[in-house]
Amino acid sequence: MAHISYPFKKTNKAVYQKPASVLTEDTLYWKKLGLPVLVKEFGAIDYLDFSPVEPYYFAATCSVRVQVYDPISKVVAKNISKFVEAAYGGCFRNDGRLLVAGSEESVVKLFDVQSKNVLRVFTGHTGPVHRTFFTKDQVKVLSFSDDKSVCLWDIATEEKIASFCEHTDYVRAGAPSPILPDIILSGGYDHAVKLYDCRSNETVLTVDHGSPVESTLFLPSGGIFISAGGTEIKVWDIFNGGKLLANISQHHKTVTTLRLASNNSRLMSASLDRHVKIYDLATFKVVHNIDFPNAVLSMAISECDDVLAVGMIDGVISIRKREQPASLFEEKRGLFKFAPDHITAETVDEVVSKQKIEKGPDYDKFLRKMEFSKALSAVLKTYVATKFPEKTIALMQEMLRRKVLHSAIKGIKENEVGALLKFFKKNLGETRFTRTIIDATNVFIDVFENEIKLFSEQNLCLYKSLLEEIKEEIEVCKRVSELEGAIGLILSGAQVGTSQDIIELNDNMAPSAKARKDIVIDV
Repeated sequence: MAHISYPFKKTNKAVYQKPASVLTEDTLYWKKLGLPVLVKEFGAIDYLDFSPVEPYYFAATCSVRVQVYDPISKVVAKNISKFVEAAYGGCFRNDGRLLVAGSEESVVKLFDVQSKNVLRVFTGHTGPVHRTFFTKDQVKVLSFSDDKSVCLWDIATEEKIASFCEHTDYVRAGAPSPILPDIILSGGYDHAVKLYDCRSNETVLTVDHGSPVESTLFLPSGGIFISAGGTEIKVWDIFNGGKLLANISQHHKTVTTLRLASNNSRLMSASLDRHVKIYDLATFKVVHNIDFPNAVLSMAISECDDVLAVGMIDGVISIRKREQPASLFEEKRGLFKFAPDHITAETVDEVVSKQKIEKGPDYDKFLRKMEFSKALSAVLKTYVATKFPEKTIALMQEMLRRKVLHSAIKGIKENEVGALLKFFKKNLGETRFTRTIIDATNVFIDVFENEIKLFSEQNLCLYKSLLEEIKEEIEVCKRVSELEGAIGLILSGAQVGTSQDIIELNDNMAPSAKARKDIVIDV
């Protein structure tokens, strides 16, 4: 008699996965940054900035020096330590040859990156200078100081061109306009964001952020700027008199840094809550999130999003480099690599690649062999049960469907009984798993009903703890049912008007012209 082979249906775990685990293009793109390399510095990382030219070195300002790192080897290429006190805000010029930095000494220093020599020292501030930038024309320098002033300096003459003292508290954020060298943006701890025009030496716009401002930046058009402070990021329209376009509140601690990425189509924000979030600038919605081990003070990303550098409060710099696709290297292999570009090889033979046999998970392999206890043991391993609980639940559901879960539970070892009880207790309140866990717990009690007193002391303690957890869950369900009934009663009593009245009311509640003008997207 011929043997008939039936196809094996794999365990379906997709129904128990979290909705957030769905992969998007942005998620796949940013996950290719690879594993971080951690570099330890002395003191908190105040500021990070990438050179705009190859090889895209980045400057890390910390303690009394500015360290210039090679992003490929992750080692210090240059060490600029011409400071007596703490250095702040080291920033490259567009050609990558000059670097400007402020300091606790109330001066601004200009360096030649190659020789590390001090080329200019701009004096005139009476407080620490925390942020410095080059203007659009690259021949002037901006400085933002704790003396509540914003200054514009000429590199050639080393003289102050303009000074603005409009703030009433520390000024620790600012940005030069990307289209005009005479437009300056500043943000202060007085909650104000101000826009200056150096041609008339006037403040042309002032908006209230609502919290001490930690970071600001312009969008490439120059007509919109973004401010960050507290837990909020706000988007403002310059040409519409400083109208608030969007209010983004995705962090739960102070936002410290803003950056643009992906050819200026994505906004990045770093915060003391240990997260770096990435937003789509078209919708202002979060498209990806990256976690870090400590509070983030500074962040920078290189051209084409190849390298992400993040500085933390404990002096650690996390460097993530994008993984190059293997196809880029494989294309250059073989005999045709020396052929001219205009010559294309004719296809003579058709190469049939060897089919790869997909290796499924262990629990599916045991399930196929009808070794149910081994399958259950495979999904009760600490890594699987903790990292991928949906796999454990999917297998239990499949065994319940086949009515073999009692056989699987009966054959597991004493230590695996403890792992099963821990899993039940941990995931009982997870709405995705509750129904399956209740059914599996009933099977567990049926199997061990007469043997519970023979459990080890640890497993007996876990069993009693699970019973307490179940009682608490039942009480919560009762309270939710009572609350649902009360809300239903209130809603029923609220229906006092006719449907016609409600329709007329909705027609009369259309937004006014002023309301339409002042619409704010609150994400």
